[in-house]
Amino acid sequence: MGRIWEGIRGSQIWKSIFRHGSPLTPRNRTLAVLTNFFLHLHPVKIRRSGLRISYTWCMGGITFFLFLVETITGLLLMFYYRPTAELAYADILAMREHVPLGVMREIHRWGAHAMVISVWLHMYRVFLTGSYKPPREFNWNVGVILLVLTLLLSFTGYLLPWDQLAIWAVTIGSNMARATPFLGHEGPGSTLLTLGGVPLVHAGDDARFGLLASRFVGEASLLRFYVLHCVGLPLVAATLMAIHFWRVRKDGGISGPL
Repeated sequence: MGRIWEGIRGSQIWKSIFRHGSPLTPRNRTLAVLTNFFLHLHPVKIRRSGLRISYTWCMGGITFFLFLVETITGLLLMFYYRPTAELAYADILAMREHVPLGVMREIHRWGAHAMVISVWLHMYRVFLTGSYKPPREFNWNVGVILLVLTLLLSFTGYLLPWDQLAIWAVTIGSNMARATPFLGHEGPGSTLLTLGGVPLVHAGDDARFGLLASRFVGEASLLRFYVLHCVGLPLVAATLMAIHFWRVRKDGGISGPL
């Protein structure tokens, strides 16, 4: 029996599936990490002190978990939601009262709130532990962009219920885009961009207009926010998350306590 087992383990089929021995030695433990599709994102060795819950708070992992929850529940909600001014609010009510597993809309909503909080706490922990310092300054900047994308995901999703609270909240929030430097028609530097004495940035083509696809919140704004919320922003965020995880691995894992 032992010879048969050794023959199986020595076969090419076995070696093509299991590319290293059992992780009982330091070498095999290293190979187990490097040759695994998921584990290779982590460094082979990290400091034990950097894994303490009291140090990491697990905010990075919790944020990624919430992103997966938002992705799954969001895909399920897309089956029942129609981004039109006539049907959007009715679909939201139907999700809560008639759609099977309607609780997924509440999971999506509260998961979004929790993700915003966890991202802020993650950035706070990174700042307190000095994990933004060289050689991790590049990954800190990637994290800042991910923080902005998280806020934009929350902002674009706020309009989708298409009720009075959502419409007026987005109206007030988008008005701030008018003051964007150089890109908002009321922002600093907008008067400097002229062509033949005619301002290039005005209310019809500034940052607010680009965000809403209109001068006011309307059905065009709903469609634009829907595409941004469901396709554009998640794809950018997922790409930057992959870069973020890769840089954590390249920079030697979670930085140790100061």
